[in-house]
Amino acid sequence: MRRLLFSLLFLPLATFATSDSMAEPVHGIAMHGKPAITDDAPALPYVQPGVKKGGKVSYGVVGTFDAMNPFVLKGMRTTARGVWDPEFGNLLYETLMTRSADEPFTLYGLLAESVEWDADRTYVQFNLNPKAHWNDGQPVTPEDVIFSFELLRDKGRPPFNSRLASVEKMEKVGEHGIKFTFNEKANRETPLIFASSTPILPKHAIDAATFEQAGLAIPVGSGPYKVKELKPGEKVTWVRDPDYWGKDIPSKIGFDNYDEITVTYFLQEATLFEAFKKGDIDIYPEGDSNHWQRAYDFPAVTKGDVIKESFKPGLPSGMLGFVFNTRRPIFADGKVREAISTAFDFEWLNKTLYNGAFTRTQSYWQNSALGAYGNAADDKELALLGPAKDKLSPEILAGTYTQSATDGSGGDRKALSKAVKLFAEAGYKIQGGKMLDSAGKPLAFEVMTQNEGQEKMALAFQRTLKLIGIDMGIRTVDDAQYQARSNSFDYDMIIKSYTSSLSPGAEQVNRWGSESRDAQGSFNYAGVADPDIDRMIEALLQAREPEDFQAAVRAYDRLLVAGHYVVPLYHLGEQWVARWKHIGRPEAVPLYGYQRPTWFDARVQ
Repeated sequence: MRRLLFSLLFLPLATFATSDSMAEPVHGIAMHGKPAITDDAPALPYVQPGVKKGGKVSYGVVGTFDAMNPFVLKGMRTTARGVWDPEFGNLLYETLMTRSADEPFTLYGLLAESVEWDADRTYVQFNLNPKAHWNDGQPVTPEDVIFSFELLRDKGRPPFNSRLASVEKMEKVGEHGIKFTFNEKANRETPLIFASSTPILPKHAIDAATFEQAGLAIPVGSGPYKVKELKPGEKVTWVRDPDYWGKDIPSKIGFDNYDEITVTYFLQEATLFEAFKKGDIDIYPEGDSNHWQRAYDFPAVTKGDVIKESFKPGLPSGMLGFVFNTRRPIFADGKVREAISTAFDFEWLNKTLYNGAFTRTQSYWQNSALGAYGNAADDKELALLGPAKDKLSPEILAGTYTQSATDGSGGDRKALSKAVKLFAEAGYKIQGGKMLDSAGKPLAFEVMTQNEGQEKMALAFQRTLKLIGIDMGIRTVDDAQYQARSNSFDYDMIIKSYTSSLSPGAEQVNRWGSESRDAQGSFNYAGVADPDIDRMIEALLQAREPEDFQAAVRAYDRLLVAGHYVVPLYHLGEQWVARWKHIGRPEAVPLYGYQRPTWFDARVQ
């Protein structure tokens, strides 16, 4: 039976739907090209298929929680980790299909055992696995899928509330099918977003009238775990559901290996790390180079009981940086943003705070073929840009543009003079030790930070800006306030990280598209509304061939860099994680880096 299930999911490549042909119902779909999994694959290539399930793991996070519903905006609640959380494995709610971490954007069957679509992707039909059921035993039905999309349209937060805007008709087909027929607002990625990024919720267990209240009631889900114990704001203990419907389907083989998962909340990162050192927490992802180099000298590391590992995923750099809120009048002028960016002394910060461990990020898709940095715009790209190319500098078009660099002294006069010149072009001048606009108003703003690490970076920036008469305040707030103010865009500047995949798509609308600028809860933190950026997002969404897609993403990258919406910081290039040795992992590491849901308790093997 198990071999039959494998063969059903991992069909020969010739039977998969591609951009060029229509096929019978299939069990894998890719954004571009064909799925990589063939019929002789025992499971996804980065799992340990024969792993024995059992044991437990303890995760630690900084923050708190006051809700079990991550899909609503009302009340600005913070949701418990694991409910809807790819990092931990979506323990409670599931999607129609699941993403392979070893391919740019390819999906395989989960709640839907098969999928149908046409060459132009004008529709998609998901055929539910008849075995799929909720953790209260009720079957997952097409009515649940329809209910989920409609409920999230009416009561959900962005981007869930806008999904049905691209649907002309949603209908039940037969006993297990749901068909979405798209309108002109859809794009070639829309079927994959519906399949992989929309939670399916139980109609019979949710009161639509109270859905927005987002309390701590334990929800009913279809996922591999149930809530065993809930201590508001402190801890959630998840227990593996022995009756989980999907434990034997190929896309879940080698996943969900612990009998019990505990997520404990800490007020500070330092307290969390101390708990890890004592063995109360089993896995510690690291993001601080100084900490990675200096903090792991405790006995458990020396004895080999704690293992430090570095992983090198095949991903683009992404972008971490200080984000300008262009909704604020002081940041509406791109020349002002460029001037402030130019004044930033990354070299001093890198040397002083991080021992020179990092390389500065130059573009959003750096270190990949999709990035503009290091790649000149070709004819295809220039044609896509059209008149927009005229607002790009020759260096950006040539792929040679880099962020302003300093001598690392903390007061590079040459770099600061360049910044002051740019300010002058924007109508500012230094008078009485202050940077003043044409009306004599001092340039002053505040950066909102979330933790000590962000505060240190902000202090370094504050120090440099003060040298040219700019008053930058720093406000560090708690998690709840940070989330609320982020959702409502109530800040001048904020530090954010934008991850970059090898298949950017509809999520870019929610980050940089004009339609998301004023949508509270969106990820358009910079407040961007640029028709040229909208055009490039549409181009990458509609691209059929890899070369067209590459040209669109590179052009898009150039426009983002030229807009100076972010003061770029750095990217790691590696994933750092420490774990107690009783936590095992598969030998293979996929394209997207290590995957915690595939790890296991080695004590039960």
